[in-house]
Amino acid sequence: MRARVSWTVVLAVFLAFPPFQRERIEEMGFGEIFRINRMRADSALTPALRSRWDAEATAFVFPWGHMIPSLDDVSRIMGLRIYGRPVSGYTYPYYHDLTQRLLELLVERRSSLVPRVPLQESLGLFDVGKGAGESEDEHLDRLVRVSRRELASEPGAQANLDLHCFLVLFLGRLLFATRGDAVHYRFLPLLEDLSEVGGYAWGAAFLAHQFNSLGTSERQTSTSGFFPFLQVVWQPYLEEGDEGQPWLVQAGPYFSRSVWLHTLNLVLPIHLYLSQRSLGLRQSAVEFPVRDRFRRPGRSFLGLHDTTDWRERAKEQIDNWERRGKAVKSDATTDDAYFQAYALKYGGKVDVVGAVASLLALLYSAVQDREVVQRQTAKLVRRSPSLLEARLAGAVLTAEEAQRHLEERERDLRLTTEHAMDLQGQRHQLQGEIQTTRSERDKLCIRAEAAEQRVAEAMAELETLGVQGPPADQTEIARLRTEVMAQQIRIDEL
Repeated sequence: MRARVSWTVVLAVFLAFPPFQRERIEEMGFGEIFRINRMRADSALTPALRSRWDAEATAFVFPWGHMIPSLDDVSRIMGLRIYGRPVSGYTYPYYHDLTQRLLELLVERRSSLVPRVPLQESLGLFDVGKGAGESEDEHLDRLVRVSRRELASEPGAQANLDLHCFLVLFLGRLLFATRGDAVHYRFLPLLEDLSEVGGYAWGAAFLAHQFNSLGTSERQTSTSGFFPFLQVVWQPYLEEGDEGQPWLVQAGPYFSRSVWLHTLNLVLPIHLYLSQRSLGLRQSAVEFPVRDRFRRPGRSFLGLHDTTDWRERAKEQIDNWERRGKAVKSDATTDDAYFQAYALKYGGKVDVVGAVASLLALLYSAVQDREVVQRQTAKLVRRSPSLLEARLAGAVLTAEEAQRHLEERERDLRLTTEHAMDLQGQRHQLQGEIQTTRSERDKLCIRAEAAEQRVAEAMAELETLGVQGPPADQTEIARLRTEVMAQQIRIDEL
């Protein structure tokens, strides 16, 4: 099922729920997601982002340095909770009994997956496809109407059943979406007690899932997960408060920290120290991660596996989360050492000139979009100067803001281009010096081997003289032996 259809289906069920059910979802910390404006998945952006992803560093590699989506981003953009218990616990080979008890759905005895369609039908959605000539709003309104007829209107066992089915669909098809049509029940044990669902750090689990999906094979043409998170303008929050986002008060202690993230068997680090400049600091890190220190049996739940308690298996990383990881600090006064190390590691991957050209293309496109919107505004204002004028004027402001942002990014890239080129030149110079040093070392080795051969021959000759020569020659032999030993010392120094 396409990502946009998944979003529409889950949103329709949320809107179809009676007020008391929506309040329960809000209390769990999921309500803000359903207030995000609907958008289309950008099929060109996905492979572009993946090509910039370094799975070892869990960071994007851009011409201006590392960029890492953080818990701060998740909290502010998604409104998800990044504090509380880690999303960890047992995973099982199959979930047959739990699925029948909590969802009243039949699944294969030895399976951990269920087809999407029966799950949707349990929520009253039998035909989720968009009809011919049906607009996005009309499609959503129709799904809300048909779902509302099937959902319980009063608290009770049936309402709990509806909410369990919704949460599995929401987590499996939207927040932690994977490729394919089936839905996994891996979170079902954590959903059994509905009053405990809001106590988990679902935002941190979401970020781990996003890292994992970005690190898959580059042959993949799509990214699983909630795509709107990657289609926003990331910017530092140094001067932003928590107005309108009260959950940020509790989330604050987890900001600006490197910590391990948990999504059951998926345990990944966030190396926030690689992007200290986004925190208003100078970049001190010059050593970059080279491997994932936490070895796990696999990232896929599609096959059968043993029952595992990840709270014990990943105990060290669980303790790290409970201590809120490590604060990111820096006493550096300049970024030069970082940029030099960065150029040496990623010099062949970062195309500064190409990045500038891409931003220029985006800027040109934004200008064109603004001109189109302005022309449409002028036409529509003459017809209906009230609501349409306000809506299109807002669109113009959005386009102008995007244009300003792109212009700022272009200036930043132009300023860093010369610096990056200098670093690349230094890299080539260092490589040349290394090659020269290696050549000199090889020559010295050859000379040392030849000298050793000569010493061996001289020693053999001296031994012969010592045996065969008269006593009068012993002083001369001792002198020659001293010279040979001195030459041996010089060879050892080489």
